[in-house]
Amino acid sequence: MRKAFCLVVVAATLVFKCYAAPVQDHPPLNWLKKATDVIAFQLNKAAETYKPGQNPRSINPNGTVRTAGVTDWTTGFFPGSLWYGYELTGDKKLAEKAKAFTLALDSARHITNTHDLGFMLFCSYGNAYRITQDKTYLPALEEGAKNLAARFNPKIGVIRSWDFSWWHYPVIIDNMINLEYLYWSSKEFNKPAYATIASTHATTTIKNHFRKDFSSYHVVDYDPATGKVLRKATHQGLTNESAWARGQAWGLYGYTMCFENTKNPAFLAQAENIAKFIMNHPRTPKDKIPVWDYDVHNALEEDERAPRDASAAAVIASALLDLSTQVKDGQKYFTYAEDILKSLSSDQYLAKPDENKYFILKHSTGAMLYNSEIDTAIDYADYYYLEALKRYIAIKKINLKQLVKS
Repeated sequence: MRKAFCLVVVAATLVFKCYAAPVQDHPPLNWLKKATDVIAFQLNKAAETYKPGQNPRSINPNGTVRTAGVTDWTTGFFPGSLWYGYELTGDKKLAEKAKAFTLALDSARHITNTHDLGFMLFCSYGNAYRITQDKTYLPALEEGAKNLAARFNPKIGVIRSWDFSWWHYPVIIDNMINLEYLYWSSKEFNKPAYATIASTHATTTIKNHFRKDFSSYHVVDYDPATGKVLRKATHQGLTNESAWARGQAWGLYGYTMCFENTKNPAFLAQAENIAKFIMNHPRTPKDKIPVWDYDVHNALEEDERAPRDASAAAVIASALLDLSTQVKDGQKYFTYAEDILKSLSSDQYLAKPDENKYFILKHSTGAMLYNSEIDTAIDYADYYYLEALKRYIAIKKINLKQLVKS
């Protein structure tokens, strides 16, 4: 979501300030035209089918839909997708539905037992406020940010992820995404301490979460009294020492965003090193959609033991597009992200209208170790795919109004 990326949408009034007039001549974008058509159809049908407060999360093996209530960590992604869908299509019906699904999450502002408040509130309320500037959305954002900041332990230098009793003070790489909520809130609510917390967490995570090849552990468990690292492990990956694909994506996205907010060169170096690990990994399939863990030895084989994770690919694409705008040699990042988006927009991954329970993407993997959400549609895959398309359109200065008519 991040800074107001500039693009021209169907509604001619929605032009963001930081990009110039759209380029008139660009290569054929049939894949993008197809994607936006699918997005418009699927999101409208989903908004009509599902009820605010019970958001579509994924598809169960029996074909039913798993929904996300207000306390589910993924609950903000569907409202956020509706907001992005509105930006991409100019469809005012999507804006109306986005508002309803967002306001249904109001009680999430009171949650104090998770770091996931960024996913829950910033993806929904944050996008709502960014697009509409309606101050109705601010109280929930302000209270949620306060609760997220309260989970910071200055002795350790990190924000606690979970309150699960079997960990001492667990911090997961996913936490890096939620720092954006604190950077934004620091400016919006005049709370400079929030930005300090975010940067301290990012710095501590560089120190303790990454291996020499810049792959990331999933969980680092700290001693809350001393700050000593007790254990480095996984809750999602193949093994404690493996590179869980979505975890690598969270790290790339997080440090790119941290650099954007601070201009700290250490954060940029970390983002580029993570990008190098991902882009050069020998087990990455040709279509650049990773399997659920980079250390699955049969990753290049097309079989059930190595399901893909389109959600990881979508996060990587969105992060690389952002990174491409922040460095001099950004073309390599842009090209890699473009390849991912073209793959995700192919028939292999993009749903056909009226299928896939109105989700947009297929073939994501949630928690392989727990036999949960394997090779299915997942709400955060759709969210980051939409965000990546939005960034792609902004960078390319594509005239969406012209594209839709073509």
